[in-house]
Amino acid sequence: MRSWVHSVKPLGDFKASQASSSEEPGLPPLLEAISDTSGDQEGPLARALALLFEPSPVLYSTLVPGVISHIQNAPPIISYRALIDASLSVIRSWSDDLKAQFIAGHPRIGEIKGLSRLSAQEQAAKATPSEVLVRLAHLNSLYERKYPGLVYITFVNGRSRAEIKDEMEDRLGLEHATKADEPPVDSIASVQVGGEEWKSELARAVEDVGKIAKSRLQSLGVDSSEA
Repeated sequence: MRSWVHSVKPLGDFKASQASSSEEPGLPPLLEAISDTSGDQEGPLARALALLFEPSPVLYSTLVPGVISHIQNAPPIISYRALIDASLSVIRSWSDDLKAQFIAGHPRIGEIKGLSRLSAQEQAAKATPSEVLVRLAHLNSLYERKYPGLVYITFVNGRSRAEIKDEMEDRLGLEHATKADEPPVDSIASVQVGGEEWKSELARAVEDVGKIAKSRLQSLGVDSSEA
């Protein structure tokens, strides 16, 4: 298990290399996306999934071909919301290893560099006091100590980073602290990788990634009739 627990970190480099200071293009027409069987990283299906879920190696290597196979063997997909649901069905069938790599494609809460346009909007990067960012960085370290191989994912849904800070503290069983570096990281006990609590947290993160993807449809110009 150790070999993949430590494989999550490098995805940050991939994410940063994919980020662009220019505005990303919108979603391709749905018919183009669901008709694409090329598996090409620049193909309409891969581009759509990367916008909805954030680009990552496992998205291109595993999710895209998995969704292609699902589309070929399932009822017709008639909306982008249905495409997201189909993608989640594929993701839920994966090993824990792949799921953990997939959620790590999303930026950590509180990151301000290398964000996609959509992630920056969702995290309200310009409205966050520096002390909250410092606290979130420490909370991320605490979370990753408690849940080895996972990164904290939550459906922000318009909340501020200060509100997410409180949520993270609650999830970790901590008081709402004013000091950024409390408690020490090495004071946090790790749960068993692959154990019930760890699996439950991984499953929650996957579902929140799906909620994030669906919330992006409006930002990407997909109205309710198309979603």
